[in-house]
Amino acid sequence: MAVFETLIVIFLILVIVAIFAKGVVIVQPYEQGLQIRLGQYVGRMNPGFRWIVPFVSEAIKLDLRTTVMEIPSQEVITKDNSPTNVDAIVYVRVIDPEKAYFEVSNYRMATGFLAQTSLRGIIGDMELDEVLYNRDVINTKLRDILDRETDQWGVKVERVEIKEVDPIEAVKNAMTEQTAAERARRAAILRADGEKRSAILKAEGLRQSMILEAEGERQSKVLRAEGERLSKILQAQGEAQGLRILSVGAAPLDKKAITVLSLDALKIMANGQATKIIFPFEISQLIRQGAKFLGAADETPEEAAERPVMDESILGDIPTREAIDAILKDIQDAVPHVSEDELKDTSKRRLPIEKEKGESISKPAE
Repeated sequence: MAVFETLIVIFLILVIVAIFAKGVVIVQPYEQGLQIRLGQYVGRMNPGFRWIVPFVSEAIKLDLRTTVMEIPSQEVITKDNSPTNVDAIVYVRVIDPEKAYFEVSNYRMATGFLAQTSLRGIIGDMELDEVLYNRDVINTKLRDILDRETDQWGVKVERVEIKEVDPIEAVKNAMTEQTAAERARRAAILRADGEKRSAILKAEGLRQSMILEAEGERQSKVLRAEGERLSKILQAQGEAQGLRILSVGAAPLDKKAITVLSLDALKIMANGQATKIIFPFEISQLIRQGAKFLGAADETPEEAAERPVMDESILGDIPTREAIDAILKDIQDAVPHVSEDELKDTSKRRLPIEKEKGESISKPAE
């Protein structure tokens, strides 16, 4: 009898322990518990060791961490009638456990289906090129729509990312052809632009070459003209000085000098091949003067006294080598000098020739 009572006590103790263990609830740090007793919401259960009344109470635990939801790939037709397969990833987090449990039966499933339909609507209003290039816009629009709709469920949509946009094969082939055509167009544009630049550079080089050649020719002409001018001046000065010397030296010779010169002229004329000789003066006067020259009487003292004294002053001012070099240097300095930098950048300066032409055009005719 004592053994039977002992067994009953042990059984009761086990039953009590089992009932007590039935009411034990462990809430993890990332979870939030909800206690429901006899169909009535009692309250939240914070993380840690909690105990509820067994058989009449129920503990619902919700994960408060950010959850990743994958939206399965679906075929969507864009605004320009291009079928495209699109999938996405949604990051959600429960911020209100009561709404997430009592307002919707399964917030994960509801959020996933809402993301699919919203994504189909957003892409349907966009062209294929916009879908491919504006993923950030799609992500923002989809996140705003989901966040606004899931707010009443106590769920926060933190982020949405389009995972892949995969057009169908026919659309891919058309895009490949379009890309190839676009690259060919760009290559043609670049080639034409290169030829244009090359032609411009060649024309600019030819222009600079012509400018340099014209400038060199102008300087050469200036120097040549200045040299000819100086040569003519010196030659004329020499002729003038020779005439002065001749005029002074011929004064005492008088008619004798003329006779000597006339005889020299006859000698030169006699050496010619002509059969007829025309004398431009009276031959008798020439013979008379020659006779006087050969046996003429001496000049009178009065004529000798009147003869001018010849000295070095009759030669005039003959320029020295240093004076001529100084004149040439002044001529060279007067010629405008064009530096190498000015020739390289001809657009920044105006050539003297062009300036003179411009002045001659702008100056009214008198």
